[in-house]
Amino acid sequence: MKLKIGIVGCGAIGSSLARVITKDFSKQAELVALYDLNSSKPKILAKRIRKKNLVVFELGALILRSDLVIEAASSRCSWGIAKEVLSSGRDVMVMSVGGLIAKYSELTKLAKRHNCRVYIPSGAIAGIDALKAAKIGGVKKVTLTTLKNPLSFKGVKYIEERGIDLFKIKKDRVLFSGSAAEAVKLFPQNINVAAVLSLSGIGQDKTRVKIIASPKVNKNIHEIKVESQAGNIFTRTENILHPDNPKTSYLAVLSAIATLKQILEPIRIGT
Repeated sequence: MKLKIGIVGCGAIGSSLARVITKDFSKQAELVALYDLNSSKPKILAKRIRKKNLVVFELGALILRSDLVIEAASSRCSWGIAKEVLSSGRDVMVMSVGGLIAKYSELTKLAKRHNCRVYIPSGAIAGIDALKAAKIGGVKKVTLTTLKNPLSFKGVKYIEERGIDLFKIKKDRVLFSGSAAEAVKLFPQNINVAAVLSLSGIGQDKTRVKIIASPKVNKNIHEIKVESQAGNIFTRTENILHPDNPKTSYLAVLSAIATLKQILEPIRIGT
């Protein structure tokens, strides 16, 4: 029996996943519904992938059709979506992880209560497998340094409130240095990786984050340093930007596809 999948959010990530599900996973899965607050987006996407009867106008309708719901909307609504999906007895994959970081305990209890699964892809960083393993033995410190082109931060309220002119940044400038908890609140569309890192490691308050606007780079770069009882870990990921959304790394989409592949296949490799 095919896994029935519904996608909430038809932007760059949701659209990419819809195309992959219909093209590459058609033997194991079926895309059954698309939903977005902007009703024109799922209509356009359905036409592009040449599928009929996919568009729904309420989240509840999508959930009823689905075995697995993929959230690809925004951190502002990801918790609300996950909560409704789990309460309806369906599994959920969450892309906008920042919206879950303060609700993780409640999320866990809800999933257990309804015997459901929550899937959180690694996203645009490497080393989550090693961090999860190191955590068993004890982790002392986790630091994330993110470098992005200044224009990647266009529209970020935190930047606008401080009157920072992104076009005038000519050398590396530290925009933020603090906890992952603060970073996720201030940069909800740019720093999902901080949320994933926090949930995998020592938590949002202890995980340290530095965000740098660098005019020299045209990639989203994430460096992770972990100090643990098992040893020190360092990873650097230089991400190609998603062609449809420069705030998103292409690897984040591929990570979601890899997670979906793990769900569909009988053998899972990696921690």
